[in-house]
Amino acid sequence: MTKYVKGKVVKGTVTCIEPYGAFMSFDEYYTGLIHISEISKNFVKDIHDFVNVGDHIFVEILDVDNDEAHLKLSIKNINYKINGQHKRRRIIETPHGFNTLRQKLPFWIDSQIKKQKNKANSIDK
Repeated sequence: MTKYVKGKVVKGTVTCIEPYGAFMSFDEYYTGLIHISEISKNFVKDIHDFVNVGDHIFVEILDVDNDEAHLKLSIKNINYKINGQHKRRRIIETPHGFNTLRQKLPFWIDSQIKKQKNKANSIDK
């Protein structure tokens, strides 16, 4: 039996917000979309008023497409923010910092310039 079924409330992570809804990730396979009409019973002007990228929230599954590993989701009928905010880890800077980038950047730029010149020469022929 599948882990995701219609009507079940599951926890996931908001990965992207578009004007029409919020995308979520659940595991290495399943993703989902909370359409803007499923955000609130009231008018939603900005989805960011309800969720943000990186939030861990609860969602209700409206439909499951196991072939595409995609879920249709809703938060308007549940208390979705239970333990919603995930504590952010502090970024630890490596001892190398930007040195690797500084060393490689001239090579990358030269490589791209050569590619562009080769494309231009092949078009001229």
